[in-house]
Amino acid sequence: MVKLIVLISLYFSFFCNNINAQNYQVPKLNFGDIAPPLYLGKILKGNNVKKFEKGNFYVIEFWATWCKPCIAAMPHLSILSRKYKNVVTFLAINVYEQMSKKTDNQVQAFVDSMGSKMDYNVALQESNHMESEWLDASGGQGIPVTFIVNDEGKIAWIGHPRGGLDSVLTKVLNKTWNIKEALKKRNDDKYLAMLDDSLRFELLKYSEYVDYQNKIVLGNPDSVISAINDIIKIEPRLKYAPLIGSNTFKALLRKDQELAYKFGKELLQNKIFDEPAYYVIIDQIDWYSDKLTLLPKIYNLGTEAYEMKISKIVPEQFIDLAPKFYHIKADWHIRANEPLKAIESEQLAIDILKRNKNLLVSDLKKYENKLQEYKKTLF
Repeated sequence: MVKLIVLISLYFSFFCNNINAQNYQVPKLNFGDIAPPLYLGKILKGNNVKKFEKGNFYVIEFWATWCKPCIAAMPHLSILSRKYKNVVTFLAINVYEQMSKKTDNQVQAFVDSMGSKMDYNVALQESNHMESEWLDASGGQGIPVTFIVNDEGKIAWIGHPRGGLDSVLTKVLNKTWNIKEALKKRNDDKYLAMLDDSLRFELLKYSEYVDYQNKIVLGNPDSVISAINDIIKIEPRLKYAPLIGSNTFKALLRKDQELAYKFGKELLQNKIFDEPAYYVIIDQIDWYSDKLTLLPKIYNLGTEAYEMKISKIVPEQFIDLAPKFYHIKADWHIRANEPLKAIESEQLAIDILKRNKNLLVSDLKKYENKLQEYKKTLF
């Protein structure tokens, strides 16, 4: 045990001491930097935005036809585009289309088919310059990704179009957005995310996992918890990070569920990378629901996590996703000895499912049977 902790501690200390110099590189394009030029090809919709004009504001969106999150964000971007018409120029640039092998004409047809759901300027990129000088240079966070360019021609913000764009854009426009503070937070988040991820394989050696033969390999929860405590002494900010948080909660579920509940409550109350890692709670409860006898309060914790997950559903996907989430949440309420809340959640699942024109009758029947089953528990 002592040897394990010392080894991980030495590894982590070395990583922390050397990450800035060797591994962690601040993106070349970051908050506060002058926005690179626009390299546009064919204009698919709207106007040709040739360059950034001082005094004007811009929202630059990167998307692809194969990217479902990109498509899901389009109606919301359209709403913002209409809201800020004549104040902010919205431009969506098609990238990474080589993955779909779609021709320019096929991309054009896709844009045409979106109609008012894609109500802003749209263009192809010239060669791959937008990918290299914007996406790669800013850290390669994938798509969809949105850039706000302020009236000085500087990058004011980079992020997911549904991850704070509305509030940040408002602050940029009314001059209350602090780029320096936002830059520090972005760099700190990237640093912590890299530290968190760097420990994945080290912790995997001692935690429970499924091997290549699909067999469960039991780890040692005491070893994991001791190692994580040693890590947190070095970098306390990692306590609620996704990987560390997941391994802590998982180990505590096997060792002491009262402590697991206490830590889970803390995890849901502390933000890391802008939001609590609620999905950690959901994933681990789902994994252990048929492997351990979990306390009712653990399932109650899971229902809290599901409330957070449901609150994050974008409006365009709510009818498709919410019924399943409420259905699972209802089951966990039953396991938490909360039949009234289970009935309420299952009824919500049914009501929302009925609004879906593409609903499966089998799903509706399953949910209705469950509702009747839950109602019988009251008698």
